[in-house]
Amino acid sequence: MIIDCGTCDMRATRACDDCVVSALVGHNGILELAEAEQAAIESMSKVGLVQPIRLVSTNPESVVGGP
Repeated sequence: MIIDCGTCDMRATRACDDCVVSALVGHNGILELAEAEQAAIESMSKVGLVQPIRLVSTNPESVVGGP
């Protein structure tokens, strides 16, 4: 999964401030996650250890290889 925060519709909102991607790379970053890393973040967010990935984009190219 490749996440481009620059194309996220939630950029510069409260959701962005509360997104695990912003915590890892900042608000303007691009993050590439392997399947194992994506699964680990999803598992940790389900039990409240980290915030979930909150990417919302109308640009289908901003998320590659993910849901």
